[in-house]
Amino acid sequence: MEGVSITESDTPEQIPVRTPPWQQHITVRGVVASLLIGIMYSVIVMKLNLTTGLVPNLNVSAALLAFVFIRTWTKMLHKAGFTTTPFTRQENTIIQTCAVACYSIAVGGGFGSYLLGLNKKTYEQVGVDTEGNSPGSYKEPGIGWMTGFLFVTSFVGLLALVPLRKIMIIDYKLTYPSGTATAVLINGFHTPKGDKMARKQVVGFAKFFTGSFAWACFQWFYSGSGKCGFTYFPTFGLKAYANSFYFDFSMTYIGAGMICSHLVNLSLLAGAVLSYGVMWPLIGDRKGHWFPSSLPESSMKSLNGYKVFISIALILGDGLYNFLKITFFTARNIYSTSGNNPKTSKSLTPQNHIDIHIKCILYDILVTECYMLYTDPDDNNQPQDTLQRNEVFLRESIPFWVAAVGYIAFSIVSIIIIPIMFPELKWYYVLVAYVIAPSLGFCNAYGAGLTDMNMAYNYGKVALFVLAAMSGKDNGVVAGLVGCGLIKSIVSISSDLMHDFKTGHLTMTSPRSMLVSQAIGTAIGCVVAPLTFFLFYKAFDVGNPDGEYKAPYAIIYRNMAILGVEGFSALPQHCLQLCYGFFAFAMMANLVRDTSSKKVGEWVPLPMAMAVPFLVGAYFAIDMCVGSLVVFVWHKVNKQKANLMVPAVASGLICGDGLWILPSSILALAGVNPPICMNFLPTKN
Repeated sequence: MEGVSITESDTPEQIPVRTPPWQQHITVRGVVASLLIGIMYSVIVMKLNLTTGLVPNLNVSAALLAFVFIRTWTKMLHKAGFTTTPFTRQENTIIQTCAVACYSIAVGGGFGSYLLGLNKKTYEQVGVDTEGNSPGSYKEPGIGWMTGFLFVTSFVGLLALVPLRKIMIIDYKLTYPSGTATAVLINGFHTPKGDKMARKQVVGFAKFFTGSFAWACFQWFYSGSGKCGFTYFPTFGLKAYANSFYFDFSMTYIGAGMICSHLVNLSLLAGAVLSYGVMWPLIGDRKGHWFPSSLPESSMKSLNGYKVFISIALILGDGLYNFLKITFFTARNIYSTSGNNPKTSKSLTPQNHIDIHIKCILYDILVTECYMLYTDPDDNNQPQDTLQRNEVFLRESIPFWVAAVGYIAFSIVSIIIIPIMFPELKWYYVLVAYVIAPSLGFCNAYGAGLTDMNMAYNYGKVALFVLAAMSGKDNGVVAGLVGCGLIKSIVSISSDLMHDFKTGHLTMTSPRSMLVSQAIGTAIGCVVAPLTFFLFYKAFDVGNPDGEYKAPYAIIYRNMAILGVEGFSALPQHCLQLCYGFFAFAMMANLVRDTSSKKVGEWVPLPMAMAVPFLVGAYFAIDMCVGSLVVFVWHKVNKQKANLMVPAVASGLICGDGLWILPSSILALAGVNPPICMNFLPTKN
């Protein structure tokens, strides 16, 4: 059936759609392009992880870059007199999937959160004498063990939900908004009109990429040693600068602000004003009353403790609300779906879908033939293009035994290896994690299909608290952080794979090639991500609360683990009351936004976004609001052009600024310092 034309005899006017065999979707040039895009984006997201911890969704940008890379390559070959195979939407989808899988390891591998929270610097920042922060409960980063940890935890998630792909994509018809948006973009590229539009986007991307790279290079010459350069420009005066209110000319955050919604950016600004504009100055004035004046500001019993734990309260309140909301909507949707179409014995409920899928597997019937036997003929009363996509999606199925054997094999390896790496986490905890992970992964993937929200970090936080409390005072911190990584990786990767399956369904790309490309990208990411992390770790002062690479979530996650071990006794004075208030605020803000009219709801801030500047500062929120302002003005001037060009321009700004990190890191490792230090001082009276 590979490579056949998909037509209907009763619709002769329908243009036949021919898709190549799944092996032809994966090409050498595609893998090379995926590797280059994956490496570049790994550097970019690692910088974002280690500075603010806020990473925008770059899937659409990756699809655009995939198109740029291959079209540029094929044009160069044509000019040289060589012929090339056509660049199809399927190949474009595979490159995008592989590249995203690669840099997703850098995003979600814990390099700015739970893995970095294990290092000695974070252990010391929390306080060596802090209750619950047991002596020696740290593990310094290492390329070897980090790579091994990623390999044994990442591949399990790829196979957890593969048998349910038809149920999620075709039967439940989950939208997976990010996956759908990527598919629409890719399908648009591969049409005559789309080719013309893509050419404009490529030119816009190239211009802003070049400009952003040149600007980053120019800034480097003035960045000297210490707090020098445009990054520390006191835009609103020295008093505002002392409270982190300044514009730091970062093209990365301006580009990220153009991609993120206005609500996210304004929530960041609201959090910055509330924390660094109001709360921290007021709490700082209570030094000597609420906390000893002899303590350094970085102590967890000093001002830094309020910053960290109030941020945690906002994050947990937001996470709990969304977890309950997604669980409710998932259960309600499954229940309502199961009650639909009861008219015939041939009608399918979600449970029947599962039963039929199992029968197909047990009797080794081709999936398409199997569903013809069991489904209602009225189900074929769908648009022709939908039937074609479904046929391609079902034609090249992934055997159940492959997923089951693979999941069990990787789980056994993980159960053996992880307790050897981390003796604090017992093997039976790992076993339980892998037994319950598919259920958690299904809940998360279903919720992401409805809302586009990946709640993997919230599942990870639950695991963190539970394992930290169960493992005891001596082992709790390390066991909690590592267990958080286990659950988070499985749940997140399985959800990402469903997004990719949705993109593949809409672009008529084989699920087999999607799974293989995801596996290739994951393997590349497990190698590239630790190397990228060490590029930053060796070249810059990662984890310094006063530096550029603060890595705020490392200390947040370690303190969450300590909370799991010690309870509320770890909090400084009056901090618990403030945490209660902000936890309740996070729950209420989400409830008001969900139950109010659109005009009211769109102005209610997002607590999760507000929490980031509580610890990081206000400067990056200002950058991202500048990005929002650019998009707002552009839409007012020319909405059609803005819709077309904003993703390309934002990607160019992010990639140009991000790519400069590579040469600047190499210069730092070689001991080459910028020649000029541009600094700002108050005028002497």
